[in-house]
Amino acid sequence: MANRTPHERSMPMTVIVTRDVSGRIRGFLSSIMPEPAPGTYTAGDLSKAIRERIWIVLSDWHAATASGSIVMIWRDDQSPGGLGLQMLGTAPRSLADLDGVLVSVW
Repeated sequence: MANRTPHERSMPMTVIVTRDVSGRIRGFLSSIMPEPAPGTYTAGDLSKAIRERIWIVLSDWHAATASGSIVMIWRDDQSPGGLGLQMLGTAPRSLADLDGVLVSVW
C-alpha cells in the first residue's frame, strides 16, 4: 500500500444533482454535503462505502415518493468515460458511451 500514488489513495469526488425532489431529500443531502448551487451537492473525498449508503437512503426515499430525479456521479476508472453514474427518476438527458467517452444524447 505504501507504493500507491496519491491519486490511488484518494477517494473520488462525488457530485449529486437533484431536480424536483422532496425537501426531505434536499435536507438529508445538505446535512452531509455542501450545496454550491441549488440542487447540486458535492463532496471532495467520499468513500465508496459512504457513497453506497447515501445511495441506499436516496433510493428508498425516492421510491416512496417517485418524484423528481437524482443523478450521482463520481470518478471511476473502470467505467466508460471514467465516470461512475447512477440515476433515479427520469433524467432530463440521456447518456451514451461513444468509444469510451460519455456524451449527452438530446
